[in-house]
Amino acid sequence: MQGIFKNIKGDKAIWAVAGLLALFSFLPVYSASSNLAYLYGDGSTLPYLLKHLAHLLLGFAILYGVHKIPYHYFRGLSIIALPVVIVLLLITITQGTTIEGANASRWIRVPFVGVTFQTSTLAAVVLLTYVARYLSKIKDKEITFKESLLPLWLPVFIVLALILPANFSTTAIIFAMVVILVFIGGYPLRYLGIVLGAGAIMLTLFVLTAKAFPDLFDNRVDTWMSRIENFTDNTDTEADYQIEKAKIAIASGGVTGLGPGKGVQKNFLPQSSSDFIYAIIVEEFGMLGAMSIMFLYLLLLFRLVIVAYKASTVFGRLLVVGVGLPIVFQALINMAVAVELFPVTGQTLPLISSGGTSIWMTCLALGMVLSVSAKREAKLKEMEGIENPLDILSETI
Repeated sequence: MQGIFKNIKGDKAIWAVAGLLALFSFLPVYSASSNLAYLYGDGSTLPYLLKHLAHLLLGFAILYGVHKIPYHYFRGLSIIALPVVIVLLLITITQGTTIEGANASRWIRVPFVGVTFQTSTLAAVVLLTYVARYLSKIKDKEITFKESLLPLWLPVFIVLALILPANFSTTAIIFAMVVILVFIGGYPLRYLGIVLGAGAIMLTLFVLTAKAFPDLFDNRVDTWMSRIENFTDNTDTEADYQIEKAKIAIASGGVTGLGPGKGVQKNFLPQSSSDFIYAIIVEEFGMLGAMSIMFLYLLLLFRLVIVAYKASTVFGRLLVVGVGLPIVFQALINMAVAVELFPVTGQTLPLISSGGTSIWMTCLALGMVLSVSAKREAKLKEMEGIENPLDILSETI
């Protein structure tokens, strides 16, 4: 056991948060999967539990492997991976599936394996790493908007344009994270205002084109607009079914909850093991369980800030913010949707919701964060081993 902990580097609090979230996830996933087992299986929830276990084991294997890689390697890897991601997004759009006439081309099937993979989540990690690399490269340099247009904003808008038709919420989150990252990276505000205006214009043109020519290409514009309208006017329609069941589950939870596996709304709430798993957590574990989960994500946010602050390079700081902050942001959005503080988005709860892609990409991002933290630990240990720094100079002379 000591050998295992000896090989684990980086911020121990982040390791602890990730481990606790993963361990806790088995309870709500096992409970919520009973509805899926009844509808699509033979009534046994064991296969869903084993599938979730396999996803987590692979995810933590990714986390462990990535955190062993020196984080400065991610600079070059982001340049190589970005064109690959763009190709994968193109394949996903052309080979995606259609559900009830709406574009749901978010997943790509891996050949010979039979596993589906959501390419937009990988694209988010790669793109934000690429943006962090570029911002660290131009740090303390005077640049014009024209100089940053091709190397920075063209890749950003290409990736977002490929994700937008099928997944508006992911597109919005990625764009928001890019804006936050370039702001922290010291990108001129006057240029950032131009980008925000251009983004608003492009989104408006896409929506108008999709409404004017609905048969031109598959899109989910009507779904987005209906969700926003249902959220703002608060009417009791069929589209509000999910959020109504989520509120019933939350209201039934009370302080301590009904108990693990004793929830009722999992039998009626669609996506109870993924998008709305927080409502099941509140119903079965009550306000105490819900607040504990929120505390873990806020603790993760706090440790991300600490790791970013202590990073020895600009790229390390921006990398932690770029790939780490979206995890907490996505968690807060998932919770806000469950309590009707935000329109339905389809975002999962990181490390808790079922689904392989979400778990794997979350672990990939955390591995990159821990790589930055591990590098600082290695430098501190190296300095502790030197009683007098002048000894190194005398030995080299």
